[in-house]
Amino acid sequence: MGNNKINYMPSDRIAGFKPYFFAQLGLRINDLKTKGVDIIRLDMGSPDQPPDIKIIERLRQEVLLPEVHGYSPNGGTKAFKEAVATYYLNRFGVELDPDSEVFTLIGSKEGLFALSQVILNPGDVSLVPDPGYPVYSASGLIAGAEIVALPLLESNKFLPDLAAIPQDKLKKAKIIWVNYPNNPTGATASEGFYKNLIDFAHQHNLLIAHDAPYADVSYEGYCAPSILQFDGAQEVTVEFNSLSKMYNMAGWRLGMAVGNAQVIKYLGTYKSQQDTAHFTPIMTAGMAALTGDQSWIKERNLVYQERRDLVVKALMNAGIGVNNPKAAIYVWAKLPENEKSSVNYCTRLLEETGVSTTPGIVFGKFGEGYLRISLCTSTPRMAEAMERFTHWSRKQG
Repeated sequence: MGNNKINYMPSDRIAGFKPYFFAQLGLRINDLKTKGVDIIRLDMGSPDQPPDIKIIERLRQEVLLPEVHGYSPNGGTKAFKEAVATYYLNRFGVELDPDSEVFTLIGSKEGLFALSQVILNPGDVSLVPDPGYPVYSASGLIAGAEIVALPLLESNKFLPDLAAIPQDKLKKAKIIWVNYPNNPTGATASEGFYKNLIDFAHQHNLLIAHDAPYADVSYEGYCAPSILQFDGAQEVTVEFNSLSKMYNMAGWRLGMAVGNAQVIKYLGTYKSQQDTAHFTPIMTAGMAALTGDQSWIKERNLVYQERRDLVVKALMNAGIGVNNPKAAIYVWAKLPENEKSSVNYCTRLLEETGVSTTPGIVFGKFGEGYLRISLCTSTPRMAEAMERFTHWSRKQG
């Protein structure tokens, strides 16, 4: 073999992409840990509590069966899709056809990415919330589409202003992305907003992609709706959901897309080329989660609520502007007025206190000036992190 080094160039689709923020952050955190820094991670939204023991027990029972270790059918087992439909009926009063309006995903993130690939062509427009989950934009860019940001401003309760979308962009738009309860802001959407959005989608031939993984994480009696429960939604919507946040099953990678049957079929075609469906015992355990006793979720949410209250109180005592969310697992906080860079601010916080948070700019241009704090850390460690943050913040002047 020769010693000449071959330089393989990336495809144009990914040449401009940087590594995912949390992958880079993990490297920096590991470096600090080797130097003896005690790190408290308030950055990622990865639930720290386990699923209900009955869900785990169902997986343990199923995985011991000799006949369950082969390939699963594309789109998930019929039984799991029926469980999804049962959940939607019980939780939202929404009727779904398990065969044509439900599709199983290996985590909802892959479904969000796949949707752009099956709907968008080069030159199409994807309307994306800013700040928002980065995969909405990244998936569209890889599909060759133009990304048009929909600013989520505090002055508009972190809802997009549909009337402000430029008409020339609207004519070329295929998808509009929405996500409530919202990541990263924790905002919620009203019935009026959803009804207006559905009318807007019908008027402009848009597909609504509603990302709803936080619908079952809520506080003080708030109950988040599904967009599909409103008239006219199923004709123009695909909703994504996940057992990651609903049932503390993030590492299990089990989610679903539901809604418009035509788009669900496109996702099935795409995924049949990309992968084989999930491990059957995980889907069976997912059925136990979706159709079993839901009372434990209320207790789980009270844990998050305690942490939310702790964080909000500490931020307010430190003079930090903060929104008190009714749902989701994040607190969205304003930087002090003299701070211009969320990356700089969060980097200093990490290196000087060991508390890791997420800069708002990670979620888009209009996220600058904010930071996101995740509630997925044990309450004692959360309290310690807030004590460190308060002390550090006061020293910043």
